[in-house]
Amino acid sequence: MIFALVVVPVLGLFFGVHRYLWCRLVRDTTTPGSRPRRTGTAAACVLPLTALAALLAGRAGVPFPLQQALAWPGYLWLALVLYLTLALLAGEAVRAVWLRAFAGRETRRQTPATAVTIPAPTPSPDPPHAAPSPSSAPTLLPPHTPALPPLAAPPRRLFIARAVAAGASLAATAAVGYGTATTLRGPTVKRVTIPLAKLPRAAHGFRIAVVSDIHLGPVLGRAHTRRIVDTINRTDPDLVAIVGDLVDGSVADLAPAAEPLRELRSRHGAYFVTGNHEYYSGAAQWVDHVRELGIHPLENARTELPGFDLAGINDLAGATEHAGPDYDLALGGRDPARAVVLMAHQPVTIHDTVRHGVDLQLSGHTHGGQMWPFTYVAAATNPTVAGLERYGDTQLYVTRGAGAWGPPVRLGAPPDITVVELASVRA
Repeated sequence: MIFALVVVPVLGLFFGVHRYLWCRLVRDTTTPGSRPRRTGTAAACVLPLTALAALLAGRAGVPFPLQQALAWPGYLWLALVLYLTLALLAGEAVRAVWLRAFAGRETRRQTPATAVTIPAPTPSPDPPHAAPSPSSAPTLLPPHTPALPPLAAPPRRLFIARAVAAGASLAATAAVGYGTATTLRGPTVKRVTIPLAKLPRAAHGFRIAVVSDIHLGPVLGRAHTRRIVDTINRTDPDLVAIVGDLVDGSVADLAPAAEPLRELRSRHGAYFVTGNHEYYSGAAQWVDHVRELGIHPLENARTELPGFDLAGINDLAGATEHAGPDYDLALGGRDPARAVVLMAHQPVTIHDTVRHGVDLQLSGHTHGGQMWPFTYVAAATNPTVAGLERYGDTQLYVTRGAGAWGPPVRLGAPPDITVVELASVRA
């Protein structure tokens, strides 16, 4: 019942949006029976099915090469649907104003001229049986108005529909193209200094490269991982923190894509905590695999580093496998005089983190919204969508992530890797 209550409206909205796109982009811009009408209608049927196939292929166990073949057209079409819809909705106002202006002009053109009747002069009586003179009929003289040119062709309504459709298509394609290029270019490096009251002077300047939401899958693969690894290594960090959502798929399919992570370089190693997508992809197998890559998983665990403790909790999604976050296990028995930095994928855990006296939480998950206008949705559903904020005595830093989920498009929320430099107030 719950499945039906959720899925049926979502599918209804999905196909309703596609019908709207067909109406505005195909029906209103082509003539019935024409080849463009037939081609556009066929595309309007195939593209939404391709998008659904891309979304469901992984869960349905489709062979990975077929997932890859479906992913690019399917996910890019989803992004185009979003921006085409927004652009066409904005175009509705343009259409209305334009049609009203032309309608007023047509009304003025089509108003009939008022004829003026001038009686002919009274003729002399005609001889018997004579034919009536043409001059005896009333004479109709039009008013002195200039002749109007014929209406333009094609009809103005068709012209307006085509103009709006072309403008919307151009704007949507440009937005998706720019967002795709931003994703494939790889994350930029951000730097932020965070003072910790308990951090000793000896640990002042300790640098943590924070990366989250890499999202290896059928779209982003080995080349994406290589860009991220090279970017992190260039920062020469003391430690690497991978804060969840590394993958969207199984170890069997994505192990080659994850292989470059073996080359991460830092003075105190690389650490990993699970995100919600690991629990959709076989979290236990991925924890074992990242360990083989030389990365240390922190499953509700803690390790001591020079000057502070580093802890990690499982993602909230792990509760479905009886492996959810456990603060007592991760933080129990620690020296409260030492600063503690906690890796936790979702920023919504911050309120529990505050209650456990953590100094700094490092999170991801939000993607910064990934694609405008979802940036507003992310901001409304997370305590912090990106950047640094303080909650009581605890600070929270949220990275926008290095990859993308679904469409490989980032618009209004560029990907990043953040180098967090810890500062001692005693320095």
